[in-house]
Amino acid sequence: MPIELAILAWGCVLGLIHIFAAAHVKTRQYGTTWNMSARDEALPPADPVVGRLVRAQSNFFETFPIVAVAILIDWAAGLLGNGTTWGAVFWLGARIVYLPLYAAGVPVVRTLAFGVSIIGIAMLLWPALRATL
Repeated sequence: MPIELAILAWGCVLGLIHIFAAAHVKTRQYGTTWNMSARDEALPPADPVVGRLVRAQSNFFETFPIVAVAILIDWAAGLLGNGTTWGAVFWLGARIVYLPLYAAGVPVVRTLAFGVSIIGIAMLLWPALRATL
């Protein structure tokens, strides 16, 4: 299996980690009764860590479909190579680092990690875009 597809699978695992991390801290704040309810009631403001993990989850799921499609296009079109491998590695590595940085409220370094993930996405998209020129 190409490394890019393996990284895509690990990206799915990271997506689940985002979901469960946010749910865990929400449940810790609001309780298991809230977690098992329909969640219709208004809640007090979320603790900062809850808000950060929810925003990190949202950010991940805004870019993950782009990564998935880019990898699948590259794979289907036979465009995988060193650039796509490194792009996938940069993306996943940066996204792994991003989650704890965001949860801890670390400013600038978190943004740099996000930037590295965007560079990885660009490296994944470039072969397909170049092939259309």
